[in-house]
Amino acid sequence: MHPIMVTIQGRRCSPDLSLIERLLSAHPDWGRSRLSVALCEQWNWRAANGQFKDMACRSLLLRLERSGAIRLPPRQRKSPNGYRNRNPLWVPHGSEPIAGALKDLRPLQITCVENASAQDRLFRCLLSTYHYLGLRNTVGENMKYLVHSRDGRPLACLLFGAAAWKCAACDAWIGWQPSARERNLGYVANNTRFLVLPWVQVPHLASHLLSGIARRIQADWLAKYGHSLYCLETFVDTSRYRGVCYQAANWQRVGESTGRSRNDRQHRLRVPRKTVYLYPLSPRFRAHLCDDT
Repeated sequence: MHPIMVTIQGRRCSPDLSLIERLLSAHPDWGRSRLSVALCEQWNWRAANGQFKDMACRSLLLRLERSGAIRLPPRQRKSPNGYRNRNPLWVPHGSEPIAGALKDLRPLQITCVENASAQDRLFRCLLSTYHYLGLRNTVGENMKYLVHSRDGRPLACLLFGAAAWKCAACDAWIGWQPSARERNLGYVANNTRFLVLPWVQVPHLASHLLSGIARRIQADWLAKYGHSLYCLETFVDTSRYRGVCYQAANWQRVGESTGRSRNDRQHRLRVPRKTVYLYPLSPRFRAHLCDDT
């Protein structure tokens, strides 16, 4: 069986196809989930917090099947991907106008949202309803923040997830070589969604939130995933926004994207060019991110 190279979470690998075939042959009753767990055990494929990288392994298996390298057993239940763009359940929430000074809302309540909690349902409802990109299912490492005023009124949502696999502007500013980028990409998080609710008109709130979360996200990420972060990134669609809140919060403008989506494997999909901002979380962030050992 000839080796095959695939890219998973920005890293190139050559999976052991013979092991996959042996497991499938020895356990014809296994479903795809059981197979992915067994492979994680065999490969000791774990996240920094010790949990198996089950979703990454399932993604690998699907990619191998699509390439014709393996044949997986039939699905035992419907894929959750079909539900990604369905609107979540409506969660009642106040939408009365909120205006005035930031000091009148403080101290703000910034909550790390746990999956499947009441806060998570509200978070999903707000982003799906009011963010122009909506919200798809979040997979992989991510951190969700829900912000309320001191009297409990919802104000904003922020979502951080996996960094872009490739971005020339980021790579050049950090000084990344390809091998170091592949090795250390997990130490960068992408602010993929930032929503101040449309009825909230409070000067300086957005930049205040970005600054406050930048001070705490390292500790939050470490507690959840067992490793820290050294840099944040975001991509601002300048046809809609000027990125003023990121500039005011001292994020660094490092260039523009090339107009391709992270899912554009065939170089065919064109998306709006975006301004790229980075926020280092450590004075020695380059030393950490460029370490290739």
